Amino acid sequence: MPQVKTAAVTDPLVISALAAVPRELFVPEAQRPFAYMDEDLVVGKGRCVMEPAVLARLLQLADVQPGDRALVVAPAGTGYSAAVLAQMTGTVVAVDSDPVLVAHARQACAQIRAGVSIIADDPKTGCAELPPFDIILIDGAVSEIPRLLRNASRMAGVSWPLFRQGTVGRATVVTRVGEVFSRRQGFDAMIPLLPEFAPAPKFVF
Repeated sequence: MPQVKTAAVTDPLVISALAAVPRELFVPEAQRPFAYMDEDLVVGKGRCVMEPAVLARLLQLADVQPGDRALVVAPAGTGYSAAVLAQMTGTVVAVDSDPVLVAHARQACAQIRAGVSIIADDPKTGCAELPPFDIILIDGAVSEIPRLLRNASRMAGVSWPLFRQGTVGRATVVTRVGEVFSRRQGFDAMIPLLPEFAPAPKFVF
């Protein structure tokens, strides 16, 4: 399993979840020899399988609880993060737009019988027909908190772990209580920006 305790990961729920999911099944076959390196693994379509230590720290920062209803947005094209989260919560919906990536994720999750429902849809909508969610995990970097995801969730205590764009990304949890949002920042990390959430180009004179 990935070695995450050296990365200040102490949550037993996170550690056991990573131990239960064979990462090599969720990466392209050519990259399987590198599955347990603590590096992002690029899978195409602007997606990468997040390095294990960063994913573990992000889930720990989000304070995921058993019984949480979780949504994973753009699950790295392989479903790895969704499968790990399913070990922690038991109820996970994942949404991505590319049918090839969705098929890959479905196959990998089915192989280990992970409790993940994977839907082909626009990640920016956050699968709006299925809220509320307790936890929304964005599996990559975003330039700002997606407003469509905020509007799609109605339950108190909804959290979005995400990375903001910049020279160095910052793990951030945004928690909603009613119509009030609070932000808690954690550690720094370099995660590729999801193309769907890239900022619009600005006209320069």
